[in-house]
Amino acid sequence: MTVIKINALTVPSELGSEVASRFAARAGAVDGADGFEGFELLRPTDDRETWLVVTRWRDEASFDAWRSGPSFADGHRPPDGSSDADAPKKPPMGIEAELWSYAVETGSAD
Repeated sequence: MTVIKINALTVPSELGSEVASRFAARAGAVDGADGFEGFELLRPTDDRETWLVVTRWRDEASFDAWRSGPSFADGHRPPDGSSDADAPKKPPMGIEAELWSYAVETGSAD
């Protein structure tokens, strides 16, 4: 059963370009995770400040395994907690995030 994880990010308008840039720099980083089915970063097209990071997973166990693994830790580490001394680190952005979880109840094919 596919599960959907949505990370709702409160992003002030002046930080939108930086958020998009940081996600673009890590594009594909989760693609190889067992049970991973897809990713989308959704930018609001109205006056809202809520961006959505939507991921699809085969099941809850797949998401939990990725979240507790080194790939998640690497992508979400504090800028000063890097194990790669050569990579430049950007400061934290100070945005709020809330994780939402959904199961696909019904849908249609593309």
